[in-house]
Amino acid sequence: MDYELAYRYGVPSRLDEGAGLALATSGGSTPEGEAARPYFFSGFMERPDVVAAGLLAVARVARTRFYVPPGMVAAPGGGLTRIGMLDPVVTSTAEGLRFESFSVCCGVYARLDVQASALDATHCAVGVTNVDVNQPLRAALASLRAGEPLHLDVGEEGLTATTLDEEVSEEKVPLSLRWLKGFAETQMLSSAMMPLHALNAVQARAFVRGLPRSSATGTVMWAGRAVRGLRLGTRPAPGAACVAGPERLRVFEPLLHLITSLEAYGSHVDAGSEPVASLWVACLPGARLSVGLSPAKSRGFSGEGAVLASLGEPRVEEDADMLSALLSFEPRIDTRLMAARSGLAPDRVAGGLALLASSGQVGFDVTEGAYFHRPLPVRADALTAMHPRLAGARTLIERGAVTREEDARFRVSSGANRYRVEVPADPYAIGEYRCTCPWWMKHRGGRGPCKHVLAVSLLLKEES
Repeated sequence: MDYELAYRYGVPSRLDEGAGLALATSGGSTPEGEAARPYFFSGFMERPDVVAAGLLAVARVARTRFYVPPGMVAAPGGGLTRIGMLDPVVTSTAEGLRFESFSVCCGVYARLDVQASALDATHCAVGVTNVDVNQPLRAALASLRAGEPLHLDVGEEGLTATTLDEEVSEEKVPLSLRWLKGFAETQMLSSAMMPLHALNAVQARAFVRGLPRSSATGTVMWAGRAVRGLRLGTRPAPGAACVAGPERLRVFEPLLHLITSLEAYGSHVDAGSEPVASLWVACLPGARLSVGLSPAKSRGFSGEGAVLASLGEPRVEEDADMLSALLSFEPRIDTRLMAARSGLAPDRVAGGLALLASSGQVGFDVTEGAYFHRPLPVRADALTAMHPRLAGARTLIERGAVTREEDARFRVSSGANRYRVEVPADPYAIGEYRCTCPWWMKHRGGRGPCKHVLAVSLLLKEES
């Protein structure tokens, strides 16, 4: 399901030799409320080359399809049909500027964090919006000369040299719910990751340059420690980082001369593990570029289902509303402080943050080990549209389709079919539930719970 959203920019973004880099904004959130074209930042970059290269990388991910479904038809001229592209999202806080995007296939996540210490600001406000990174701007950034200063304005008020009423750049695009779902999934997956590898500049260059330039759709490799850096293998092993579609990490290639270190984050795996998501963080002078990979090229982050279990909590909406009021554009979220301020138990804080993340309001930074606030303006009914399994589970409960049987088993009637759900000793361990439906039999919990498991879990939580 898509929402039709009009991007309306006062003027196109541009890079002028005299005025510097001007990024036009369209529709965003500020501490004072919603704004049509908010103005967030004005100042010089300490490292113009870093910001230009990082912003280009984020924009490149936003316009790249790393996986082409078999049914997609090639368009005249060599392009592909049904390719949608969204503008990167920028968040401005006291800690700096954050630019984020997903690939067209939603299987690659990119985030550029520019630290406040690398910004010489004359104006700095807080808020979030999307920014226009058009083709002329990309070309200008790519041709930025070494040592050339760069002044950055984020917001139409930074375009003082231009008559704002003279031109309006407006583009209607289908705003896919996949981006919002992707923000939710990457937050949930990242918060459970641990550091796996750390490479210095030399090792990082060797690793990225040694990646294949293409691979089959189902190719999954594993990066394990070698004598000098990392070595790619075909089998999982303890401590290895999953690299599904390894060529996707070549996003870092244009920045290799700037990278000071490269860190890999992921989940614990063993010899029999299935592919998992991974996150790679390149440290740059005054900035970081993070690239997240889905467990397979054919799988987007929008369909992982990691957030569904948390969304099923009966009081999660009330908890999310309370936490949202307490966040107040905090650049970094201290969950222990949130628990103390709200009076909620840690698990309820986690559930509330998961609900906020489900509509793009919260993200997670693995290097800082902390959540961050990203209050995107979204429609109130987005949650139902984004998570049909959760809506389906609630419908099953309302229809009385869940029946308790003996030995911690439940029968769920779904249409003309009857499925059996087995509940583990810990009813809150939703990942250990079992169901006889085709979805569970195919994925076995690897892509989140099915609607039948969710229905039983919700029912048990309501009874407790």
